[in-house]
Amino acid sequence: METEQIRILVIEDEKPIADILEYGFRKEHFQVRSAYTGADGLKAAEDFGPHLVVLDWMLPDLSGVDVCKMLTEQYNIPIIMLTARGSIDDKVYGLESGADDYITKPFDLREVIVRVKTILRRFGKSIGGQGEEQELYVKDAVISERERTVCRQGEYVELTPKEFDLLVWLVKNPRQVFTRTHLLDDIWGYDFMGDTRTVDIHIQRLRKKLCLGESIVTVFGVGYKYVPEE
Repeated sequence: METEQIRILVIEDEKPIADILEYGFRKEHFQVRSAYTGADGLKAAEDFGPHLVVLDWMLPDLSGVDVCKMLTEQYNIPIIMLTARGSIDDKVYGLESGADDYITKPFDLREVIVRVKTILRRFGKSIGGQGEEQELYVKDAVISERERTVCRQGEYVELTPKEFDLLVWLVKNPRQVFTRTHLLDDIWGYDFMGDTRTVDIHIQRLRKKLCLGESIVTVFGVGYKYVPEE
């Protein structure tokens, strides 16, 4: 995916902030569109087809959390939550809603751009690489790396980008124990500002969505490992 082709959707009701983000992204040669309400943001996502969304928590019509849930139900795109709410509980809630990263206001534009590039790079590597395995198998599900889809018992299972990346990582490294910190570094990147509970949240969601309670094993005091069925 070339940089000139990357499309970023900004959903932010404060126009000066949206303008600053647009300016920064355009300097990096991204295509940018802004929406100032949740409803307009959902419509823009359908029309614009963004590769990444920067989403404000506090919108005039819909909660950014609700918008995040709606987007992750329909699209397999990374979402960065942008908000003044900076408590750990808020961050966990945002991540549980499907966000892939969380940036608090006031922010440094350079940090936002680095976070965006990091997520796009990780997402892009997963969808376009040469020599990747075409299919992986986990229990009764089939994982397509090329299409970034998971099909279980004939039905597609909706995963967020980070859930998908975490699942592929574990399945490709069976029986290897990973600490939460290791998984944060490998999946979210060294500059991710969240804590290790992020990993726990994503593991819980994978177990629930794919019925992997016995396959993704908790190694108490250490982290997690994937144990394939014999």
